[in-house]
Amino acid sequence: MGKRRAPRGDRTGDRGRGPLVAACAALAVCLLVTGGLVYVANRISTALDTWSAPSAADGSEPEDGSIETPPHDGLTAPPSTSEVTPDDGSAGGPEEEAAAGAGADEQQAPAGAPRPSDDWLDEVAESTTIPRRALEGYAGAQLALAEEQPSCRLSWPTLAGIGYVETKHGTHGGGEIGSDGLTTIDIIGIPLDGTNNTRAIPDTDGGRYDDDTEWDRAVGPMQFIPGTWARWGASLEGGDPDPHSIDDAALSAGRYLCGGGRDLTSAQDWESAILTYNSSRTYLNDVLAYAHAYADAS
Repeated sequence: MGKRRAPRGDRTGDRGRGPLVAACAALAVCLLVTGGLVYVANRISTALDTWSAPSAADGSEPEDGSIETPPHDGLTAPPSTSEVTPDDGSAGGPEEEAAAGAGADEQQAPAGAPRPSDDWLDEVAESTTIPRRALEGYAGAQLALAEEQPSCRLSWPTLAGIGYVETKHGTHGGGEIGSDGLTTIDIIGIPLDGTNNTRAIPDTDGGRYDDDTEWDRAVGPMQFIPGTWARWGASLEGGDPDPHSIDDAALSAGRYLCGGGRDLTSAQDWESAILTYNSSRTYLNDVLAYAHAYADAS
């Protein structure tokens, strides 16, 4: 028996369903692809949300001074004083040789400025993961304050703790501290206009340091407010102090912490000094933890 031909109306329906089936199939593929993209996007978002800076504990060698810290609740006193080996000037290293033919602005430190030895810097920078040029600023401040205010007994790990918590040793924003001690990118905080849990501080420097003529902003690797800098700013090399210089900022921070005759080996004086720098207890605990970590690692 021959095949029975479908009625004309049925064949027309078949032709009508063909494009519909194709459209449905295409829609299904699109949904599958879109779903896959959404899933991938969600995975990426989750990965970014849970990402954190590497620490020394994971075997990496971070360049911003990240380091594993001891438990906050186990710390009740500042770290013991860490010694710095000063440069005795007996060996003319590459810096001294370069400075001999460089202009004043290119010299890293003038004759007579306290400076840690290269061997000490190399060893401690490697063990603590603190960028070498930042460490030089902290250690240089300790050497200078040991001569100026020996009773304060400032130790560089305290400055390093502040430097990390404030700007990750001058690397915040993707920059770093150059060989001249200046941050390669000016680190300028939010306007202190009374919002974002800040105290309203109208401009005091005419925008000289923070490029803001309406409100003051914290500046530099140690995050000084221009008004505070006007009182405490000091230059390790002499001349006009620059809050964007790690040498000047670390020295100024050290003098600020030592103010009022504090002895920074005293838990009470150390705590008072840090809370004067920033009145947050969380900030105090973070600086204490990093200071201990750097002292222990060195």
